[in-house]
Amino acid sequence: MNENPAHKAGRRVIDLEAAALSALSDSIGEVFDAVIEELVRLEGRLIVSGMGKSGHIGRKIAATLASTGTPASYIHPGEASHGDLGMVGQQDILLALSRSGETTELGDLIAHAGAVDIPIIAITSKAASTLARTATHALILPDMDEACAVTQAPTTSTTMMAALGDAIAVTLLERKNFTQEDFKRFHPGGSLGALLSTVEDIMRTGEALPLVAKGTAMDEALAVMGHGGLGCVGVLGDDGSLVGMLTDGDVRRIVTGKKAYDIIDQGMKSDPFTLTARTRASDAVTMLNDRKITQAFVIENNLPIGIVHMHDFLRAQIR
Repeated sequence: MNENPAHKAGRRVIDLEAAALSALSDSIGEVFDAVIEELVRLEGRLIVSGMGKSGHIGRKIAATLASTGTPASYIHPGEASHGDLGMVGQQDILLALSRSGETTELGDLIAHAGAVDIPIIAITSKAASTLARTATHALILPDMDEACAVTQAPTTSTTMMAALGDAIAVTLLERKNFTQEDFKRFHPGGSLGALLSTVEDIMRTGEALPLVAKGTAMDEALAVMGHGGLGCVGVLGDDGSLVGMLTDGDVRRIVTGKKAYDIIDQGMKSDPFTLTARTRASDAVTMLNDRKITQAFVIENNLPIGIVHMHDFLRAQIR
């Protein structure tokens, strides 16, 4: 049976680009090391620029670097020639992307980088190009065919540029010991922010905590529970530590069992499940679900510092 022409073309493109990425991996060496060392010492920003498809990849590289701890900005080479050169400072480094290494529009930006004596990192396919010869460090892409032999539209080359940008970003991230907490600071919104949130980001604090002292009359404790709207009340010992908890479920079981308690100590759970502030929010949701409970106090040194309800996680889009 003849292969579907569309499937054949699609596989050919992916196979070509996969081979290019393998060759790119093999090309990683001393120049890559020098680029990383240069960027580790960066005191200003990494200015990324490129024209056309290289520019689109440059924007992506700058965004990835900025979100992983390396200050980076993209400047369009055309805009650079009309005033944006003023954005490039003496503490910066220029990363210029050009498959041919002869992109005319990059000329003013490269000349300015040379005038203010800042390092230039090039990503290009041509080692003998003007850009490669001008650069402080030239990362040369392997000489691989573009996926479209007819038009030579940037395909394989831009895939390698993007992968090399990712390699630089992740290598720098590891060198700088960039943590999940650091990453979260740059991604406070959306699913990434939710994924990396901790209980501390979600919990209610201060007067929102429904707490009573050990020995409190049951009717008074129930009033505090009702006022808090969280379906529970925590019980404090003489030293302020959390020694128990009463939930609306406990109250229903007490009533069903036709029991009457004068003080909260008689009906509370003396060993309630608790969380710590640094617990990952997504892990906390799993813990609550596994125990079939909807709320938990957050403690530090056995002192209640917050409380979370399942509704709080849902509002924060954490499931």
